[in-house]
Amino acid sequence: MKYLHEYRSPELVNQYLREIEKVAGREWFIMEFCGGQTHSLLKNGILNLLPPNIHMLHGPGCPVCVTPLGVIDQAIQLAEEQGVILCSFGDMLRVPGSRKSLLQARAAGADIRILYSPVEAVRIARENPGREVVFFAVGFETTAPANALSILHARHYGISNYSLLTSHVLVPPAMKAVLEEDNRIHAFLGAGHVCSVMGVGEYARIVRDYHIPIVITGFEPVDLLQGILMALTQLEHGFCRLENQYSRVVPPEGNLNARRVIEQVFEVAGQEWRGIGLLPASGLRVRDSLAEFDAARKFGLEARPVSENQECIAGQILKGARMPADCPHFGKKCTPSTPLGAPMVSSEGACAAYFHYHRADG
Repeated sequence: MKYLHEYRSPELVNQYLREIEKVAGREWFIMEFCGGQTHSLLKNGILNLLPPNIHMLHGPGCPVCVTPLGVIDQAIQLAEEQGVILCSFGDMLRVPGSRKSLLQARAAGADIRILYSPVEAVRIARENPGREVVFFAVGFETTAPANALSILHARHYGISNYSLLTSHVLVPPAMKAVLEEDNRIHAFLGAGHVCSVMGVGEYARIVRDYHIPIVITGFEPVDLLQGILMALTQLEHGFCRLENQYSRVVPPEGNLNARRVIEQVFEVAGQEWRGIGLLPASGLRVRDSLAEFDAARKFGLEARPVSENQECIAGQILKGARMPADCPHFGKKCTPSTPLGAPMVSSEGACAAYFHYHRADG
């Protein structure tokens, strides 16, 4: 594939590591925001290759991990009590709610289906006019266009038995919240896939307001090391600006068509983040003009705060305040098959990444 082998080149990896070693004179803490970046850092052994004075903090960029317990409970309620066909991406099924997971609800007889696209859920609704079909729509800005399109398709075809249960979150407000809580963070690696949709304008404002370098970064080893080098160069020279390492994918304005679809279907609203709390203007909800496609309103679901498992430190891990190995249950009571919290379940969760790739080093 184009842009694959060259961004895994051992020669380039070693070149960037040498340059990082030369540039990094002080101790710096850099947070990569995206869970995909976290997994790549661990899977490719990059954390072990960086100089000891460069510390990578792992941010709350895992959409499954930040989905509130109460919303998972609502999804289970719809499947068990309302008798809907509940559709979801596969990595949501094992995330524990307050009483059980969607996978356990399915094992008990609920009609819960794993899909790869919300448009598939629209087809299921069209083929089952006597059943309500709900797609459990979670994610950052990257998944919002497809979820929005599913509503537009349903409306176009006159499908009235389809709706979304949404838990959409936005990156920039979470960046601000993390910065206001943790003064160790010296720079961010921005989530390249999110910026490919939304553009980079919001990040320029964060750089200006918080005086912190942000480098929009890809996911391959060379991407990450170049992004780290770009951030360190700014830090060592005492300036801060927004830079785009991932320019082969991210135009400054993002994907205008995708942004228009999002704006047509969703509006910005306050959103609860699991382990972090309610953040103003940090999520997307279905617009009032499309309320018939909003499962929460359609079925009269009430948002109820649900207490987290007291044995799980997922909230601190999601904010970069603690590392997975700091949890006494990591790899023991809490494993991917017996998770206490979402970061051990999701394919983008920090705990799962450490469990699979970095256990020996903690």
